[in-house]
Amino acid sequence: MPDAERVPLSVTVNGKRHELEIEPRLLLVDLLRDVLNLTGTHVGCDSSYCGACTVLFNGRSVKSCTVLAVQAHGAEITTVEGLAVNGELHPVQMAFAENHGLQCGYCTPGLLLSTIDLLSRHPNPSDAEIRKAIAGNTCRCTGYQNILKAIRAAAEAHVAR
Repeated sequence: MPDAERVPLSVTVNGKRHELEIEPRLLLVDLLRDVLNLTGTHVGCDSSYCGACTVLFNGRSVKSCTVLAVQAHGAEITTVEGLAVNGELHPVQMAFAENHGLQCGYCTPGLLLSTIDLLSRHPNPSDAEIRKAIAGNTCRCTGYQNILKAIRAAAEAHVAR
C-alpha cells in the first residue's frame, strides 16, 4: 500500500507559526509530540478517556488524540509548554504548585489546560462547574481534593487580576 499523500498544514502552536506537510491521518497529539517535539502533551489511553492529551484549540480545551492534525489548519494551539512566559509560570500553574494539585504530573498538563479553558468562560466557577470542567481528565494518583483546591485558588487569583 503506498504512503498517503502529504497535505499542507499551517498552524500556530504556542505563538509560533508552523508550515508543514503531513499525512492526512496524523493525529494532533502525534504532530505535537513527534513532529514538533512538544512532549508535555501526554498520551495516556489512546481512547480519549484520560485527558492527558488535552490542549487548547483556539482557546477551547480538546483532547488532541481525537483531532486530526489537518483539522488544526489555521488554528492556534496552546500546549503546556506555551503557558509559562519568560520563565514565569502561568497563574494556574502557580496555583497547582502552591496547592499540591499534582503528584506524578502525568495528568497535570491536561488539567492545567482544562482549568484555563474553564476560567476563560467562568472566572468564578462553582464547585459543580469545576467538577464538570475536569470530568474528562483522569488523575490516578490523587483524591482530587488538592486539584479542586488548586482550581479554586487559580480562580481567586484570576478574579484578583
